[in-house]
Amino acid sequence: MTSNLPTLDVAQELRNDWTRDEIGAIYNSPVLDLIYRAATVHRQHHDPQEVQVCTLLSVKTGGCPEDCAYCPQAARYHTNVKVHKLLEVGEVLEAASRAKASGSSRFCMGAAWREVRDNKDFDKVLDMVRGVNAMGMEVCCTLGMLTDSQAQKLKDAGLYAYNHNLDTSEEYYGDIISTRTYDDRLETLGHVRQAGISVCSGGIIGMGESHNDRIGMLHTLSTLPEHPESVPVNALVPVEGTPLEDQERVSVWEMVRMIATARIIMPKAMVRLSAGRVRMSTEEQALCFLAGANSIFAGDKLLTTPNPGDDADGQLFQTLNIRPREAFKNESTGQAAVKFEQIPL
Repeated sequence: MTSNLPTLDVAQELRNDWTRDEIGAIYNSPVLDLIYRAATVHRQHHDPQEVQVCTLLSVKTGGCPEDCAYCPQAARYHTNVKVHKLLEVGEVLEAASRAKASGSSRFCMGAAWREVRDNKDFDKVLDMVRGVNAMGMEVCCTLGMLTDSQAQKLKDAGLYAYNHNLDTSEEYYGDIISTRTYDDRLETLGHVRQAGISVCSGGIIGMGESHNDRIGMLHTLSTLPEHPESVPVNALVPVEGTPLEDQERVSVWEMVRMIATARIIMPKAMVRLSAGRVRMSTEEQALCFLAGANSIFAGDKLLTTPNPGDDADGQLFQTLNIRPREAFKNESTGQAAVKFEQIPL
């Protein structure tokens, strides 16, 4: 069957004017055709043998005042998450050192806050950022909403990236969260970008949203003034005690469609295969890498949900003959690229 999509050059300039219809046509194209096109775009902009290994540490767990329907850290839900206060700087730096020794090039610190407050806890986080940065790792934080001045303080401390996910489409957002707005999230992304910090923003599938909602989220991300440098694609991990505890697992094909579409419309981004990997076989993860994913979280836990351990990932990398991506590669050596002839996209 011949694709109805236009012929495009994979080396075209980055676009920020994608329409929903264009993204929908890509997302809904025959899956093998979609994987092929995404794999080709991926090889144009990235070394296909490299996958960035990141470690995520919860530096302050539980007790969050928000009502995100997927999150076991919300204080209003009755889950098995144990609340703990902000970790000490030394504990965090020890964890970062272990992560680096295990092969991680990016270390992300998450705090269950609605927003950052200018207090001693934020000062402590700034010290954490300085310490991890001094180790030569890309340091990332996810701390909730930020003001412009707070973003600048993080930048001055050495923050490389800030994660603030959109989670879903603007239309479906109110079904998942009521304690902050979609515009609040976009405002924080604007503060991060203005401070010169790398933007990490994606979402979660499997929360009861439609395919059009998934397309809508990708449309928002791809039409920002600058594409996010990192786009996490998460499969919901249902947690007992949350409103989404009974949601069915999304299939690997749904993950592949999201990853491949993100790769095609945001070709230079790191597309992260994030939550949900613990339920995936080696073969399923390989499909996601083929479709354009080139970043993962390592370790046995993502904040509070399970994740494959270092041993499993070591075997995964060996089986697929892939290697960890070095830190700051864009700044130091540039991205490897393999040139392709014009192909139908």
